[in-house]
Amino acid sequence: MITDRAGDQLAAADEWTPSQRQLQREAYRRRRARRSTVIALASTAVVVGLLVAGVVGSPGWPRVQQTFFDPVKAVEAFPDVLAGLWLNIRVMLVCAVLIGVIGLLLAILRTLRGPVAFPFRLLATIYVDLFRGLPLLLVIFLLGFGAPALRLQGLPTSVLFWGGAALVLTYSSYVAEVFRAGIESIHPSQLAAARSLGLSHVQTLRFVVLPQAVRRVLPPLMNDLVSLQKDSGLIAVLGVIDAIRAAQIATATDFNFTPYVVAGALFICLTVPLARLTDWVAKRQGLHTTAGVP
Repeated sequence: MITDRAGDQLAAADEWTPSQRQLQREAYRRRRARRSTVIALASTAVVVGLLVAGVVGSPGWPRVQQTFFDPVKAVEAFPDVLAGLWLNIRVMLVCAVLIGVIGLLLAILRTLRGPVAFPFRLLATIYVDLFRGLPLLLVIFLLGFGAPALRLQGLPTSVLFWGGAALVLTYSSYVAEVFRAGIESIHPSQLAAARSLGLSHVQTLRFVVLPQAVRRVLPPLMNDLVSLQKDSGLIAVLGVIDAIRAAQIATATDFNFTPYVVAGALFICLTVPLARLTDWVAKRQGLHTTAGVP
């Protein structure tokens, strides 16, 4: 009898239908959602229309259109700019891996405790302070034009190599601070619990601290990747033919700046999807850490 009664209750639960009040609430929410969408589209169209009318109606617009938005020039410059962008992408990917490794190593050195580790903490702190204080463009100039003149044994003299090295050195200092913030956000009780279970300091760092720290700082790390993707174009000042340099070469023939617009549009096509992915990861991390537990 008990089994039959439980089966009847489960069958009744499966046959549940929303009440009239619930249906009215859902219909009201759908109407509000449609109304909000229509208002948002209408207001966006009005604002964009006013901006376009203001720009197009300005006295200098014909000249600007001819100089910056020439479709014929854009088609001519597109293949060379796209080939240069592929160099930017490769530089960004290689540098991102090196930045992650060096930044994590610096963060670990800065979080070491004890007097024996003081020299390592000091060197890591000096490194971070130095390269965070120097403008990236200045580091690119110093390494790109100065380091090849030293003719160091075993190191290439290519300006592309030293331009990438400048990106790695500068961004590693910022990424190190991001990693350090994640490491220090782990509650000391977790370290004490890991040590009480017999884990060494290295094992605690590897299995307890770093997995949580990296997961917590993933959104800011992805923001740094977005910035690196844009700043990879700064190596153009060394003469490397990337997207920006290719646009500059195309512009120098007739002083039409449309190739720069093409390069900017290509960079945006790379940056916007990565930025939206960063927002999604940040929202997901926020939902996962709402209760204070990663």
